Amino acid sequence: MSIDTHCHLDFGQFDRDRDAVIKRAREAGVEYLINVGSNLDGSRESVKLAQEYGNIFASVGIHPHHADNVDGDMLAEIEALAADKKVVAIGEVGLDYFRSPSPAEKQKESFIKFIELAERLGLPLIIHNRDAHRDTLDILKKTRGSAVSGVMHCFSGDRKVLSETLELGLHVSFTCNLTFKNSKKLRETARAVPKDRLLLETDAPFLAPQSCRGRRNEPAYITELRDLLSELLNLSKKELETVTTENAKRLFGIK
Repeated sequence: MSIDTHCHLDFGQFDRDRDAVIKRAREAGVEYLINVGSNLDGSRESVKLAQEYGNIFASVGIHPHHADNVDGDMLAEIEALAADKKVVAIGEVGLDYFRSPSPAEKQKESFIKFIELAERLGLPLIIHNRDAHRDTLDILKKTRGSAVSGVMHCFSGDRKVLSETLELGLHVSFTCNLTFKNSKKLRETARAVPKDRLLLETDAPFLAPQSCRGRRNEPAYITELRDLLSELLNLSKKELETVTTENAKRLFGIK
């Protein structure tokens, strides 16, 4: 069994067949899903999904694209949502310097506030980092409390970024973009991730695997990521599923 540690089933792309998508995930061997909030409405919906489906857990947070909107009231509501027993993380939060509508300084301010919130609540972070490796790592080094754990979601860095990420005690997750034909360098980096820090995710509806490029991604497609990583790491599919599932349950406190 696998755990998809990052998907967005609250998005409109799943409105017509959400139940069927969740059923296909179960049939593909996906034991649990973590539905990740990316704005306030999405965080609310993420918690609702987790309450409705026994195999779904939630995270709550504000994506850096919406950092301009983060204020005291929003932080208070995110904190209130995080009190739900099925919320297992704060995220996705972080920095995005790729065509982001929010200024970098606003993103940094928001990221620091969410790091502090995660530390206060004792929850791990789900970190978004796109084209912002240096600032993301520097902020984490300066502000991260000793009690804060987390994962660098959709990892896209090189071996140096990986080394610094691991030194911070963070986990690393890859999406189905690892299967893309132009991801040779990223696959080489993936070989260097310690087994006890590795997680699987789809980031559905984004980043469908190579065999489904141009289509909507969904949690059932995590099997293609599993197959590729098992080959890269010289593990059987069962071994890879076992270790990544154990890692996810330990990080997110899933019993």
